[in-house]
Amino acid sequence: MEKTITGLMLIIGIIHLLPLSGVISSSRLESLYGVSIQDNNLEILMRHRAVLFGILGSFFVYAAFKPSVQPLAFVAAFLSIASFFWLSASVGEFNASIRKVVIADVVAALSLVGAVALHYFKDLAGK
Repeated sequence: MEKTITGLMLIIGIIHLLPLSGVISSSRLESLYGVSIQDNNLEILMRHRAVLFGILGSFFVYAAFKPSVQPLAFVAAFLSIASFFWLSASVGEFNASIRKVVIADVVAALSLVGAVALHYFKDLAGK
């Protein structure tokens, strides 16, 4: 059961690490999200967003192997995924690249549900 939780947490971590490549350049960000980044200020914000996703994804990978921090990682993953779902639904009419991000977050959400269920089932079974 622990290996399955680790695998699910790694999926969540990898999905959150994918935007990290955007820190390289605005052209990489444009490729990732299918948007034009013409403004230096937007480039700074988007590249910083890539760094933050790298930090968050790294934490999820760490939590995959450190069960004591998994509950905190579950909360962070839920907030990240739920906020993106809320934003994409409330804004709507997004492009095909953002649709791919939504699909990736569906995979992350399903992985999160599985990891949380197994984590707490494991705790109940152990008591």
